[in-house]
Amino acid sequence: MTNAQILNKLFAEEKINLKKGKIFGTKPQKIQTPVNFDRIEGMMLGLAIGDSLGNRSEGMNPSERFLRFGEIRDYLPNKLANEKGVGLPSDDTQLAFWTLEQILEDGEFVPENVAERFCRERIFGIGASVREFTYNIWTGKPWYESGPKSAGNGALMRIAPILIPHLITSDESLWVDTALCAMTTHNDSASIASCMAFINMLWQLLDMKEPPAPDWWLKTFIQTAKDLEINNSYRPRGGDYADFVGTLSEFVEKSVTQAFQKKMPVVEACNSWYSGAYLLETVASVIYILMKHGGDFEEAVIRAVNDTRDNDTIAAIVGAGVGALHGKRKIPKRWIENLTGRTSETNDGRIFELLEILRLQT
Repeated sequence: MTNAQILNKLFAEEKINLKKGKIFGTKPQKIQTPVNFDRIEGMMLGLAIGDSLGNRSEGMNPSERFLRFGEIRDYLPNKLANEKGVGLPSDDTQLAFWTLEQILEDGEFVPENVAERFCRERIFGIGASVREFTYNIWTGKPWYESGPKSAGNGALMRIAPILIPHLITSDESLWVDTALCAMTTHNDSASIASCMAFINMLWQLLDMKEPPAPDWWLKTFIQTAKDLEINNSYRPRGGDYADFVGTLSEFVEKSVTQAFQKKMPVVEACNSWYSGAYLLETVASVIYILMKHGGDFEEAVIRAVNDTRDNDTIAAIVGAGVGALHGKRKIPKRWIENLTGRTSETNDGRIFELLEILRLQT
């Protein structure tokens, strides 16, 4: 079956936790050709750089992180690199670039092949949902039944490369592939809707001539996500919104709007909703940082690295967004030059090899 037929079957059998919203019948806007490869490379490098800048201090309270490291503006010394300050990957970089690698090998997105690719090598800092997914694959479940119903951020962090096979065709299959790619590891309404909303944003950013107005980030995300979500029973884990019950898009719209109206610094806003690996926290943090600092690649990534708790993943998602907007040319050279480019323990330079293959095919 084609991917569209697979998705239709999953909808008919109610095996995908998503509403079949209007976006599935909408063609993405045509991107200017030839495609600006600097933007694509910026998107993928921005993801890897954000991940590598954050992963040595992942999970820390921002105030604790500052006391220990000061403001992080470069890669921290790492024992896995003989205490050198170089960029090493976590699961964010691995899963995103393994997705790209498999797409380049197949010439398109083949869900079962990407699912198998995720299970082939050790995943650094593997999250609970992806661990459950890999266990399900190893025990013989099909890929479309292996993703748990999880509102963690493990699908959103790796979704960016799914748009790459669609840059020339610009048709509705972009949304089909995004939904299937997202549900592979996280078959959850908030997760799949977030992935589709973010891909829609990335697609538009790749063709923008200048940074959008701050409210564009929030309005564009909400418009897509709210038409896809079916679960309206999400609750925050704490913070200033402990009494909230509703959809992810409702939470993000409420919390981010209030923070922006109050002109909160990023760290204060992200502390108010905790900024961990739970999607309510992750998405609110990403959107707020982009609203405040989306016009400046370096500052957006630095704020994500320093001012959030799940900072490697939030910085990876922010990095993909500002990378798609500004391109590789706006990424600080020191961040590119000191990035190892690994997707496993020893394959230095692998992400640069994959991007070169992609450049030759684009």
